[in-house]
This record gives sequence, structure tokens and C-alpha cells, in this order.
Amino acid sequence: MKRVFFTDFDGTITRKDTCEAMVEAFAADGWQEINEMWERKELSTEECANRTFQLFRADLGDIRRLVEGIEIDGTFKDFLNFCRERGYRVYVLSDGYAFNIDTIFRRYGIDVPYFANKLIYDNGFQIRCPYLNPECGNCGTCKKKLMEKLKEAGEQVVYIGDGSSDTCPAAHADLVFAKEKLYRFCREKGIPALPFDSFGDIIEAVKRMESCG
Repeated sequence: MKRVFFTDFDGTITRKDTCEAMVEAFAADGWQEINEMWERKELSTEECANRTFQLFRADLGDIRRLVEGIEIDGTFKDFLNFCRERGYRVYVLSDGYAFNIDTIFRRYGIDVPYFANKLIYDNGFQIRCPYLNPECGNCGTCKKKLMEKLKEAGEQVVYIGDGSSDTCPAAHADLVFAKEKLYRFCREKGIPALPFDSFGDIIEAVKRMESCG
């Protein structure tokens, strides 16, 4: 079977959400309320980020040093090798920042296409959202539209994620691997989803599917 995997980045590939780490390290009090409004979809990703950035006390070097210390799932590179051996395509879809993804992928020697918001620094931070869906506008990166654009005919669409920005794409995938908040969402909404703790779990699950034809 042809398969294409779309995976979230923060908290899915990384052991720690890089955006949360930035806020916890560099934002003054008040970010918690802003984040809660985003989780209730009262603010878009763009609005949430730009409000939060007004509370930041950091520069780009501070962000880079913080992000470079964040580890990834130790089986993610094994997963990429597994997919390459079988001809399965892999894309990273993130409502976080391309700067963070690029920093971590360079550190670990990972080469995989990704789509994310742009982190802009000019005496202060801003977010730009090149993959925004103006028809919705909630997320900075519309993962659903990217999935529709990137999938090929006859491919099984597999989505992997953990959080709030993963709920929409999960509802439009053929197969979902979920943990934490996303898994609870799938259970509540009746979306079939397989739980996982690491990409090693996903490798084993896909091997079982392959053996069943």
C-alpha cells in the first residue's frame, strides 16, 4: 500500500514543545491567559503569538540556544529510515516556527520537508503565516489544506500528532496516531486513532499492518 505520513513537530518529534519552552523561558506573566484564549479558539495562532511576543525579553540568539538544547524522540530518525526503505513519503506540518525546526534538524542531521510559520526578529519578534487558510484563520499553518495538496492518488494518508493544532488534520486523515490532547480529542469525537508514545511504536504498528496485507 502507498502511504504518506504527515507529522506534527512540537511535542511529537520533540520531547518538549519548543514554543512552550520559549514562552516559559522568556515571556513575562500574562502569557497563560493568552494561551488559554488560543486553546478556546478565541485567538488565532497569529494573534496569540504576536500578543505573546510583546511579553518577550529575548533576542534570536537566546531562542537559538534554548532550542538547541531540546531533544527529539530517539526513534524519529529510525522512523524516517523505515519510511525511506519502503518508499513512504514524510512531511512535517507545524503551527510552530520554521526557525525552531531548522535549528533542531540541523543539529540532528535530519533532512525532511517541513511547513511552518516564520519567526521574524527585528528588535522584537513577529510571526508570519505563509500557509494560512483565510477561509478559517485559526491556525497559522493550515495542515488540512497542505495534506490535500501534498497527497497523491491512491495513498493512505497517515497523521501523527499530539495537540490542539492537530485536531483538524486528524479528522481528515485515513489513519491517525495520537497521544496526549489529540488522543483524548479523537476518543471524544469518535475518530479512530492509535495511541503511541514514540515513533518506534508507529514503526511496529505499520509493520503489523504490512504483514496483514
